Amino acid sequence: MREARSATTPVAKRAADYLQAAAMTAPLLGTGIGTPACETYNTACGELTVLLRSSEGGRLWNQPLTLTGDKTYHLRLEPAGNAVWASNYFTAFESPDQVKEKLIRKKITQEGVGGALVGVRIVNPPEKFAPVKGITAAVTATLDFHATNATLALRRPAKQPTAIVEGKVRPLAANFSAPISYYEPPANLLLVGVMGALRSAHYEKKTGLYFLQPYDPNRIPVVFVHGLISTPFDWVKTINGVQADPEIRKRYQFWVFAYPTGNPVLYSALRLREELAKVDKLYPNHKDYVL
Repeated sequence: MREARSATTPVAKRAADYLQAAAMTAPLLGTGIGTPACETYNTACGELTVLLRSSEGGRLWNQPLTLTGDKTYHLRLEPAGNAVWASNYFTAFESPDQVKEKLIRKKITQEGVGGALVGVRIVNPPEKFAPVKGITAAVTATLDFHATNATLALRRPAKQPTAIVEGKVRPLAANFSAPISYYEPPANLLLVGVMGALRSAHYEKKTGLYFLQPYDPNRIPVVFVHGLISTPFDWVKTINGVQADPEIRKRYQFWVFAYPTGNPVLYSALRLREELAKVDKLYPNHKDYVL
């Protein structure tokens, strides 16, 4: 895949090279998870997705493509489904290897097939309840081939940890720690917590409820509220830990309430109730909260 990774090679040619690498190794997926063939397939799926979404302003994304390298491939994106993300939902994809996991010691991952990615959604104007850096989620990119016709699927491993890939049900490769680690803490995290208690007026604009994952009407919201002289980053290890349970990943979604802790407790409680009321108005059919 050397040419596929070359920045001097045209994007369409690079994409075709990634497709060829995946096509050559896809028939060998049955040899086992973690084999050289599986690793090559996974890498090709992930890097192809990042390439098409990011290159030339995403010009080649979300449309049928005919891509020519040593062979010519016809590529399409799988439509959204119960366990497949809509192709136009995320505005960027990141490799988990590019995400610095500063607050997490144990990565929650799943071995399997496909390219494990972090999907990032940042739109302008910002969506309600979206963090400044956007909303993130675990994504697994897979490719299925029928001769030279290829289908790229953006799968939801938290919702369904397996999928039919190349004709067989297989576990999906995924990294569940990288999406939460994408929200990089400030270098002076402790100082930020202290200043939020001493100079609350400076942090008032950041008060609010933030979704750490795309809103899902079928999952139960768990709202994390930090304590005195602290920030929502205090919950990163906890959220990462509970995500180790596949049933929790499937049934729950995580939100955080941020506020300067120097404000009176009753005032902060009022702001939280106001934020939850906004959620009720925007998503009237959401599951009951867990606080």
